[in-house]
Amino acid sequence: MGGAVSAGEDNDELIDNLKEAQYIRTDLVEQAFRAIDRADYYLEEFKENAYKDLAWKHGNIHLSAPCIYSEVMEALDLQPGLSFLNLGSGTGYLSSMVGLILGPFGVNHGVELHSDVTEYAKQKLDVFIRTSDSFDKFDFCEPSFVTGNCLEIAPDCCQYDRVYCGAGVQKEHEEYMKNLLKVGGILVMPLEEKLTKITRTGPSAWETKKILAVSFAPLVQPCRSESGQPRLVQLPPLAVRSLQDLARLAIRGSIKKAMRQEATRGGGLKSTPMFKRRRLRRRRMETIVFLDKEVFASRISNPSDDTSYEDAEEDRREVAERTLREAKPEPPVNFLRQRVLRLPLPDPLKYYLLYYREK
Repeated sequence: MGGAVSAGEDNDELIDNLKEAQYIRTDLVEQAFRAIDRADYYLEEFKENAYKDLAWKHGNIHLSAPCIYSEVMEALDLQPGLSFLNLGSGTGYLSSMVGLILGPFGVNHGVELHSDVTEYAKQKLDVFIRTSDSFDKFDFCEPSFVTGNCLEIAPDCCQYDRVYCGAGVQKEHEEYMKNLLKVGGILVMPLEEKLTKITRTGPSAWETKKILAVSFAPLVQPCRSESGQPRLVQLPPLAVRSLQDLARLAIRGSIKKAMRQEATRGGGLKSTPMFKRRRLRRRRMETIVFLDKEVFASRISNPSDDTSYEDAEEDRREVAERTLREAKPEPPVNFLRQRVLRLPLPDPLKYYLLYYREK
């Protein structure tokens, strides 16, 4: 499923295309999509396809098309502090984008059927936390992933503000899915070949809206254990943040606030240029003239060119080194990290404030 928008050259261009096609409609969703590069969740040998609006599957690893994730994110109407349950959490790509919006006081849980995919998601999450500058630009609600069949969640589990199911839900499981929601909560799932948004308006009252036609693989039906009993899935506990962790959040928040105030006053934070400025030189121009089936090539010199031997040598050297001189993106400056490292604190405390991140 997908192919609704043009392929992009990179993640930002893909997001531009999704915005132009009205799949991304709100600033919060746009920021989350730009903060996490879709290619980071692909296996290395398949990354050239990351910015196409197509689903991708390799073995048990699966990513839905970007236009589907866009509609899901918009339909969920995410807000900071909410609880989210991702059924069929896969690579963790969607859960990580959701975590950027939920913030540090949200709840972000995922259930995945295949243990190898759960491990893959945990690895990708670890890399994001350790290496992505986006981690410092947001207050992140880290996802927790468990392995199991989402149709076997323990009946005493808590209910959630937002639930998404990434597999086709059979009609007989609709009530099961609805019961995972709190009153006022939103459930988004493929139901009878339609991406469907269900809002729980009361203890037994619901509003249903069909979003778009989709084609998802159906939910895998549970298999009984040897004892004949269901393998109940225990969701992660609702952990309370430690005082130490709350202090870290408060300190990082104060630093970010001070940086924003400096930027407003015109000091400190200057935007880093996206590309290095290339040195401009006048070069000889080669013109190829086509006449019927014959090809005539001639070299036309720019009158302002210096035809000295030194310039000719420099031209040849520039051609040989062209790949080294191409404009390359400069890494963005992580101002929060720089500020923390300048604090008059012991190094272990600095690295604690940085979540022991590598970059």
